[in-house]
Amino acid sequence: MPPRGDSRGSLRGGGPLLRGRGASPVRGGRGGATQVPHHATPTSHITTVGVKRPGYGTGGRPLPIYVNSFATTIPEGIIHHYDVGKSSSNTLNFLDLTFFLVISPSEKTLPARLNMDLIKALQVNVAPQIFTPRGVYDGRKNFFAARELPFGGTDFKEFDVSLSSGRAETGGKGPKVYKVRLTKVAEINPEVLRRFITGDQSHDNTVLTAITALNVVIRMEPTMTYPFNVRSFFTDRETKDIGLGLQLWRGYFQSVRPAIGRMLINVDISTGTMYKAGSLLSLCLEFVNRNDPNVLAPSRGFPDRERLRLQRFISGIRILTKHSGADGTVQQTPRVIKKLSSAGANALTFTMREGGSMSVAEYFQKTQSQRLRFPDIICVEVGSGALIPLELCIVPPGQIMRKQVPPEKTKEVLDFATKRPGDRLRSIVDGLAVLAYGQSEYVRQFGMHVDTSGPLKVQARVLKPPTLKYGIGSKQLTIVPKDGSWNMVDKRFFKPSEVLEWCVVVYEQQRRFGEKEARDMVDGLTASFRDVGIKFPANYIPIVRWENGQGRIEDQLRAAGNAVRERPGNIKKAPPSLIVVILPEGGNDIYTSVKHFGDVTVGVATQCLKSLKCFRAKPQYYANVSLKINVKLGGINTVPDPSSVSVLTDPSNPTIVMGADVIHPAPGSDGRPSFTALVANVDSDTAKYIACSRVQTSRQEMIDDLEDMSKYALGKYIGYRAHVERKPSPNPKRIIFYRDGVSEGQFKQVLDQELPALKRACDSLQIAAKITIIVVGKRHHVRFFPQSDRDGDRSGNCQAGTVVDRDIAHPTEFDFYLQSHGGLLGTSRPAHYSILYDENNFSADALQSLSFALCHVYARSTRSVSIPAPVYYADIVCSRAKNHYDPQGTLDFSDSATQLDGSQAENSLEAFRRGFKPLNSKQQNLMYFS
Repeated sequence: MPPRGDSRGSLRGGGPLLRGRGASPVRGGRGGATQVPHHATPTSHITTVGVKRPGYGTGGRPLPIYVNSFATTIPEGIIHHYDVGKSSSNTLNFLDLTFFLVISPSEKTLPARLNMDLIKALQVNVAPQIFTPRGVYDGRKNFFAARELPFGGTDFKEFDVSLSSGRAETGGKGPKVYKVRLTKVAEINPEVLRRFITGDQSHDNTVLTAITALNVVIRMEPTMTYPFNVRSFFTDRETKDIGLGLQLWRGYFQSVRPAIGRMLINVDISTGTMYKAGSLLSLCLEFVNRNDPNVLAPSRGFPDRERLRLQRFISGIRILTKHSGADGTVQQTPRVIKKLSSAGANALTFTMREGGSMSVAEYFQKTQSQRLRFPDIICVEVGSGALIPLELCIVPPGQIMRKQVPPEKTKEVLDFATKRPGDRLRSIVDGLAVLAYGQSEYVRQFGMHVDTSGPLKVQARVLKPPTLKYGIGSKQLTIVPKDGSWNMVDKRFFKPSEVLEWCVVVYEQQRRFGEKEARDMVDGLTASFRDVGIKFPANYIPIVRWENGQGRIEDQLRAAGNAVRERPGNIKKAPPSLIVVILPEGGNDIYTSVKHFGDVTVGVATQCLKSLKCFRAKPQYYANVSLKINVKLGGINTVPDPSSVSVLTDPSNPTIVMGADVIHPAPGSDGRPSFTALVANVDSDTAKYIACSRVQTSRQEMIDDLEDMSKYALGKYIGYRAHVERKPSPNPKRIIFYRDGVSEGQFKQVLDQELPALKRACDSLQIAAKITIIVVGKRHHVRFFPQSDRDGDRSGNCQAGTVVDRDIAHPTEFDFYLQSHGGLLGTSRPAHYSILYDENNFSADALQSLSFALCHVYARSTRSVSIPAPVYYADIVCSRAKNHYDPQGTLDFSDSATQLDGSQAENSLEAFRRGFKPLNSKQQNLMYFS
């Protein structure tokens, strides 16, 4: 038996599970799939979470497109009724039998792959007479069968299951025996799905369970064959080595979704990051970027910091170890890495049961006849507490890395994942051969037939873009975007700002970015100021200072500001209104310090530029920089023409548009908080925004402080309209609240928690406004594809403004998909809009055109963006939350995983709350986040 470290415990446990059944298919249409007649709107008796669909949009130019979905039949047929002790007189003619499954011993939840192997052994080897035809399993709780399982007249049955093949126990023991217990808990009738997709059934638990059953059916075959991750599985047919011991594998995502009048399977390509198979020692060396194994020896100077970094990377990996059994045979044992030892194998000693002590290296030589080639290097400690030298461990193929990808590898992952629309659609269609629905015994047994003759054709519409207004002095006062973009040539900002005093601080080495480069940058920036109308003193030469990024940034920036005050000609001793900072490559820490100084400490606009971008920069670069500077100083770049957004500009119904988001810490980062943001317009043109940000409990999606944040935003809106725009009635009459980052399962929480908070904020300010809440979803796999090249834009994507609210939309609730941006690289993702609450009774056309228009007022670019600007800004404000903390403080914002117990995590969260500094009052009315 291998030596053991201090930590003991075995990787065991289990989880509950559910099962159901199907029967013969509905036949008709291509591939057996058929569309069921659907009401124009849902019938009145059904209930919905969000708003019932009021109708469909008609605006825009019709355009047929493809989407990456494939129609499937709903199982149906008569089977024998299996009574669960409750009345079944109201059930229809098809029943899924659902079972609750428990695997024990259950000290821990077993890995989903091990659970799958246990159920496979149960069905194939242990009790094939019971499991014929075989059922399907999701790896955790749910097990569905296409017939009543013969349990001998009882509702449950327990089985003993072992995995003898290749899974030996140490110490000469036989294979571990697991007890698998199935208990019938429900009967689900898929007929509810037929009623649901026709608008005759509410979205309740029976519908959810029926959809779950169909998803488990289609995923069972690939899950048994390939590495998988919830809804995706991955094959080694297309891979890419990206270094650091990592490989990328091409995968396929699939999900059964209800749509209007039919069930669909949404299929997409996905990317899995895998640990490289082979020697664990080689993998570790590749991660630390060294060739000599002895660099991993603490006795030869392997730093403890590097050891912990490596430990975070490999913890949780499954490995195989070889050892000799009692009968002399060589056996492989699967284990899971827990941590790394702090000493080498020859320096780690343990006490023998018989007495005396022995080093790990001596143990393997004496008991396993394995003389270590590298006895000085560290060992792994596995889940059972055993210590095993790195060189004796093998990493089996197909292990998904479930941690955050190292930042330096993000670009390579994106390059691999990015495919042009035509290539992506071909990959999806080719992937149907891997999915092999027609060959899957599980799909056949449950009576599902998938139409694989081609991707779904749907009728989309291309909305007309809004007309945008620019300022006095522009050659063209208005412009209509084309393919989601426009340019600033001969245009002046709608409301230009003014730069009075400003300076430049350079953190690049002076030999790389000297006087000439600084002068060229200043000339380029001031030329752009003139072009767009930003006012600044004639012949003004800003102070330029070179500083060391290793010093105290705050002191350096303060000194630069003082130098501006004392500058000859600055009669009023005015501080700078703008500090331009030149950053070197890898200047992230400097950037954070600069933003903390400008946004929190002093309240001055700061604009950071990368030195490499400034070298021989073209006017277009400085025009883009001017877009950001103008709004940071209180200007407005462009506004939508009132005729394009009548919903927003109706003077009798002043409207505030809010965007809200929550950002969570990286997986495994215990004790770090989530950050929330609320952004809202203050002007009547919905082009000028303010923001507030807060700290809250880690990974909590609902916004705790929404009432206070909403009062803040509403107060700013009322103040601006009253004192700047001089409106006699400054209060809003409409609130349109866009919420980002909420999953479908959390919609009810938004209505139960966030909507009341918003109403309380209105009541406290005596505002009688009608509220509309729209969730904007980006984490989905629906993609649009033009049917011909002439229907797409230059990138091969569908055109900006492509909207779909039929065919693939929700059967009963008010939603739509809108691709509002022009393509650049890869395949564009449309945003999914779900209307949860609507006191304003907007039509589908009104909300679609409004959302599309708001995608054009994003101040940082002259392109429409993928989601409405206030939601985009909220996402940015969340990601900038760390700028609110003292850069010299001790709080850790790295993305690396940390393991803390409950009290440590709570104390850490409280420290983050205390350390969060509020925005400087001088920045509260400005778009500092742009």
